[in-house]
Amino acid sequence: MYIPSHFKIEDDEIIYDIIQEYGFATFFSQHKGEPFATHIPLMIDDDKEYLYGHFARSNPQWKDIHNQNVLAIFHGPHCYISSSWYESNQAVPTWNYLAVHVYGKVEIIKDDELKESLSDLVKKYEVPDSSYQLDEVDARYLEGMTKGVVGFKIKIKKIEGKAKLSQNHSIERRKLVIQELEKFESEDERKIASYMTDYLQKDLLKKK
Repeated sequence: MYIPSHFKIEDDEIIYDIIQEYGFATFFSQHKGEPFATHIPLMIDDDKEYLYGHFARSNPQWKDIHNQNVLAIFHGPHCYISSSWYESNQAVPTWNYLAVHVYGKVEIIKDDELKESLSDLVKKYEVPDSSYQLDEVDARYLEGMTKGVVGFKIKIKKIEGKAKLSQNHSIERRKLVIQELEKFESEDERKIASYMTDYLQKDLLKKK
């Protein structure tokens, strides 16, 4: 990923927060010599060594994926930045966003490891008091459903994070952008405003 130095996420906690919060990723590999992508939920393990996921068995991407070098992209919040928010109209609009790229090699997983990864996924997204509990599903039904998926894990080799939050603009201009974004009710604009505020405060501390 192209990352100018001022947009690079240096804080690992931010990177892992994005992976955790925006777990529905775009997963790229090579299939029959061509780029192939699937949109799937991925989860990182507690030791930050693996990403876990699964394909529908009918998805051909898994058939030649074992031991491939692959890429998973986690898309954080993003939004349009209007140049009308600046102190001068001698500028162009842009887009602010956060994204994380994870690179690694794939291993196919089966049996208990697959069942555990599926259970962890359900636990993550079901609300705590949900009436649905995977361990309460009929074992024979669950076994049949599990045969319809192919589980995998990605041994993480490299992680890159990019936070494009107007850091290449003046502090005064960044404050103006934050003020405009905070007027929106939509989640992405408000989250970008929050991240911009955090980065701005860090930059102000550096100048002291």
